[in-house]
Amino acid sequence: MSLNEEELAGFASLLRVRRAELARDRTAIADELDLVRTARGESSSDDEHDPEGSTLTSDWSRIVGLGESVTERIRAVDAALQRIADGTYGVCVRCGKPIGGERLSARPAAATCIDCARELDG
Repeated sequence: MSLNEEELAGFASLLRVRRAELARDRTAIADELDLVRTARGESSSDDEHDPEGSTLTSDWSRIVGLGESVTERIRAVDAALQRIADGTYGVCVRCGKPIGGERLSARPAAATCIDCARELDG
């Protein structure tokens, strides 16, 4: 499947919107992490044994994990935008076959065709 200019422009637009959403998410996560850092610095109590709710350490780990996930998704979107610029968008980076239109519609940042994705996940 070869994408025409209009389709490429549509995917580029979707990817730019997604990147902006992810950037907002990353900012919110950074703000939340700052709150936990502040709470850890100000806390003199032993929250590790507090029977009420999660600990600051648990919160810290969860937030860092979310931040790493968002950063990875931003990288994937940036890579897809670069493939559009390079003229290689819609071609599997692993096998060189076309990535199906349905897959790109569902996952515009997809770098692999469905067959390669299944092999990599399996």
